[in-house]
Amino acid sequence: MQLGVNVPNFGPGTDPGVLREWARTAEGLGFDLLMVSDHVAVTPDVAERYPEPFYEPFTTLSWLAGTAPGLRLGTTVLVLPYRHPLLVARTASTLDRLSGGRFVLGVGIGWARREFEALGVPFGARGRLTDEYLATLRDTWAGDSGHRPVPVWVGGHSEAALRRAVRFGDAWHPLRLPVARMRSVLAEHPVPGFAPRIALRLTTAPVDDPERPAGIGTLDQVLDDLRQLRDLGAETVVFDPYHGDPEDTRRPQQAWRTLTTVATHWRTA
Repeated sequence: MQLGVNVPNFGPGTDPGVLREWARTAEGLGFDLLMVSDHVAVTPDVAERYPEPFYEPFTTLSWLAGTAPGLRLGTTVLVLPYRHPLLVARTASTLDRLSGGRFVLGVGIGWARREFEALGVPFGARGRLTDEYLATLRDTWAGDSGHRPVPVWVGGHSEAALRRAVRFGDAWHPLRLPVARMRSVLAEHPVPGFAPRIALRLTTAPVDDPERPAGIGTLDQVLDDLRQLRDLGAETVVFDPYHGDPEDTRRPQQAWRTLTTVATHWRTA
């Protein structure tokens, strides 16, 4: 099972040097995959958790591809309705070619209503548009040798999202769910692959909440989460060390220490 890191590509503490250090740290710790998130118009609803500067994901990953040549690269998740699908097909396949086949396209339908309004995309149609755009991506990559097919991970855990993952995806990519919830979904849905993104926050005392998201708890709890996800068939698990406070982007060293602890103990477990 491979491990990845969702890197904050936003916030007051993030600049090119910090992004470069994130990539070098992840590669140096033996992680396999570096992912970033996506917003286009940082409207007030977005800015509360993901403020400017917000580095566009394709540009950022293209730049980081040369910084950390041993890492796979991906989006978790690209809001697919924000861009014309032919543009996404071209951009994703170009990044995949330039990086030597290292790109993973994680996609989702989005949540920020005001951002949709700013971009002139109907919020209520985002599920339908995502399905249509995924079909366009698949057909474009299948029918044109100028486009390189890219692995697609489909986010979300609604019934519609799971149908979308089965129909269009190479993997289901749930975000920050408890292990028990993921186990239940997998028992009911024959998804093509499984690549969850989980939280990462170590605590000194065990977290006894039955709704505890995977990745939050003592080191023993987090290592057990990883073992359970591996047993459920996860090909990749992506850690997300960001917990919603933009000021944390000024202190990336704290997240790096946590990643170091988990990576070191996981390798020797």
